[in-house]
Amino acid sequence: MKADTCPSRIFQGYRALGYVCNHVPFVLRYINRRKEHLVITSIGRCFHTYGGTKLDLLTASQAHDDEISCIAGDSRLVYTASGKTIYSWLRGSELQNTFSGHEHEVKLLLPFANHLISVDESGRVIVWEIKTAELYLELSLDSSTFRATTLLHPVTYVNKILVGSEQGPLQLWNIRTGTLVHTFASWQSAVTALEQSPAVDVVAVGLASGETIVHNLKYDETLMRFQQDWGPVTAVSFRTDGHSHMATGSPVGHVAVWDLEKRALHSQLLEAHRSAVTGMRFLPNEPLLLTSSPDNSLRMWIFDQSDGSGRLLKQQQGHSSAPSRIRFHGAAGSNILSAGLDSTLRSFSTLGENLNKSLGQASYDRKKAKKYGVLKDPGKMPPICEFTSETTREKEWDSIAACHRGVKRVTTWSYDRCCMGKHQLLHDRFKGVQGVSALCVSLSACGNFVTIGYSSGHVDRFNIQSGIHRMTYGNELAHQGPVRGVASDALNQVVVTAGADSRLRFWAFRDGRRLSQVTLSAPVARICLHRESGMLAVASDDFSVCVVDVELRRVVRAFASYYNQITDMAFSPDARWLVTSSTDKLIRTWDLPSGCLVDCFEVPAPVTSLDLSPTGEFLATAHADDLGVFLWANATLYSHVTLRPLPPDYVPRIADLPATTVDDEGGETAMDDDELVDMGTYESPDQLAPDMVTLSKLPYSRWQNLLNIEVVKKRNKPKEPPSVPKAAPFFLPTTTGLDPHFVKLDDKENMVPSKITSFEHFQLSAFAKLLNSCAESNSYGPVFERLKELGPSSVDFEIRGLSPEAGGSSETLLNFLKAIGSALKTRRDFELIQSYLGLFLKVHADVMASEDAFREELISIAEAQHSSWKELETAFNQSLCIVNYLRSAIL
Repeated sequence: MKADTCPSRIFQGYRALGYVCNHVPFVLRYINRRKEHLVITSIGRCFHTYGGTKLDLLTASQAHDDEISCIAGDSRLVYTASGKTIYSWLRGSELQNTFSGHEHEVKLLLPFANHLISVDESGRVIVWEIKTAELYLELSLDSSTFRATTLLHPVTYVNKILVGSEQGPLQLWNIRTGTLVHTFASWQSAVTALEQSPAVDVVAVGLASGETIVHNLKYDETLMRFQQDWGPVTAVSFRTDGHSHMATGSPVGHVAVWDLEKRALHSQLLEAHRSAVTGMRFLPNEPLLLTSSPDNSLRMWIFDQSDGSGRLLKQQQGHSSAPSRIRFHGAAGSNILSAGLDSTLRSFSTLGENLNKSLGQASYDRKKAKKYGVLKDPGKMPPICEFTSETTREKEWDSIAACHRGVKRVTTWSYDRCCMGKHQLLHDRFKGVQGVSALCVSLSACGNFVTIGYSSGHVDRFNIQSGIHRMTYGNELAHQGPVRGVASDALNQVVVTAGADSRLRFWAFRDGRRLSQVTLSAPVARICLHRESGMLAVASDDFSVCVVDVELRRVVRAFASYYNQITDMAFSPDARWLVTSSTDKLIRTWDLPSGCLVDCFEVPAPVTSLDLSPTGEFLATAHADDLGVFLWANATLYSHVTLRPLPPDYVPRIADLPATTVDDEGGETAMDDDELVDMGTYESPDQLAPDMVTLSKLPYSRWQNLLNIEVVKKRNKPKEPPSVPKAAPFFLPTTTGLDPHFVKLDDKENMVPSKITSFEHFQLSAFAKLLNSCAESNSYGPVFERLKELGPSSVDFEIRGLSPEAGGSSETLLNFLKAIGSALKTRRDFELIQSYLGLFLKVHADVMASEDAFREELISIAEAQHSSWKELETAFNQSLCIVNYLRSAIL
């Protein structure tokens, strides 16, 4: 994408972090080539493919035009419905085909051998040819009397599908003839789930009443019923590893496991998810259950307990509620700390999904949280509204401190141990006092002290290692009103506090003396300190932003007032830019030296928090009502960007949020079964483009030593000739038969060689004849195909045999030059042609120089040689220049 077509001149969408799944049920596929199940989950406009063994992310699809409404899949392809369009995907990321024909949103998909069945909101059923995306059959269901909710193909029922309805009845259709085979009576409740049992003719029917019916289709007879008290049945799955168990999901996140032999409840997975269990499947022939939920989690349960119940084996999860604050952690800029409205603190890696961490859920009592579990913790704390982190002493003690919404306690967290710390910082004056809460917090650069600002106007400093109170700033109160910002410099000399009383105060870090203050025009909303430069950004309630020099203790920059509240601010690593976000969905970049607005773009949802990485490589943003953390790449690091001030009437353009991408370092891909997909064998063409220099596929040994073939032969020649035996062998050779006698020497060995040379040694070789034949048709392809088949010694022999002394002629030599010139123009087998030309000129240089007939052809070859090498040399020099610059430049 070109810079001038991007909504932002500085930032370009890179990737999204923290997405796992949503309310759309996942799809389980077995890929024979991988010997593994793959799990396909929807995350909105994209879908993820996870490996069933480790639940590691393999691929992420392209973004659809609309939200994905349903997913289906077989061992060949993945099918997604987005709006009125259906897509088929290969390997989880390559668009294979598009199915268009529905006039309403598609809500159901079912792969059926070589066909795909789809149902839309109006009740229109279309059967598609998967290979050609053509319509095979069309049915129409009356939505007023039969509104389809589920689809199922009963095993062994040829060309039949079972359709569940919102009104309650089931219908069995023949999709080959398009006729209704049978209608099953209603259970007076909407059908919410259909699942094939391990037994033929038997299916499970989940109802909105919470009842699960095990029904025999062949005899239209109900075999058993199960009732759950948690609301409608959201998903059903059968266990197939030898245990007669059936699992049902519920809207409150519980899973019930039923014993079909005893017709009773076997076990429960209480609080399996924070939200409804929308996807659930037992892995075939394994005691493993996969569940998914709109709480953005994918969990695998194993049933190996002594009583046969299940336990959590592994999971992939993100925030179940939108992140409220994000900050980069560490100087490398590879980890992002994210606090969510679900009261959890997580770390997302910019390098790969497998490096993500969960630091847990905030709790008043960690022991009770361990006893009852995270999802059932009675002491769950409110969400984190502000936190700070430092890596200096994170190996020794806690390195994160966090404020919670409406809570006066400040919690500590350990990034190294990925858990909540043992301290909850609270001054004795606040014990038993209501209506006080911690609003802001700052961790010193040394990693030892936490400074906290309260809604009462107090500012306290604690030792994070011991949790002991060390200092109170101000005479009782630091500000007359809530303290909305606190920060300390890089050398622990100055503490800066900002309050709702419109004052910015500077305190001595050690003894708590007030050094000075700056009075602003409006109450302070938030502050952001760049420690290396001593620049402090201050956002006020009047929607204005100013920059204060901590050393000079005065305002050095004031920016134009906004029309909306400032939600967050961040400095670039060199303190040249100040990036701000506001509730009007705009992200602005201010240039501090000039005091001008140099970049501004709009995002689809308001930014709740943002931060720039310490390396300046990424901008991270979190948005309202969105579970993800989005990364934007800094284009100025990779290309030249001219940042001129924006005009006052500049209208920002909307930038789409980045989609999920997958790093290819692990080499894992969601490969489909090649046995079922006729992909064909890919053969690389001899030349990708006519103007590209293309090398041959021969090994170096076939052409690299052609110019030194004589040296190689001399080196391989034995140092001494084979010695002649001094005496005759003990056993002389004799002939076989009844009358044996000694074998006489061949008469030819005793003949004196003739001094007259035979003319047969000067005849044209087969290669020379081939060369002359190709010259007549001006097609020299067979010549080089023949040379490719020969070894280095044979090539040397054939080229030497073209000279008049060896049986060739000047015409043959000229034909070889024409062949070389023709090959150079095609730019194929580049290194091979260079070797052949070098050997030819070395052997026949005297003949070339003595006859004028070769001059014109040699000039033509020189021009072709110069043209092809000129382009290569330019490309090499450009690459070397960039590499040398990156090695020596200070970035």
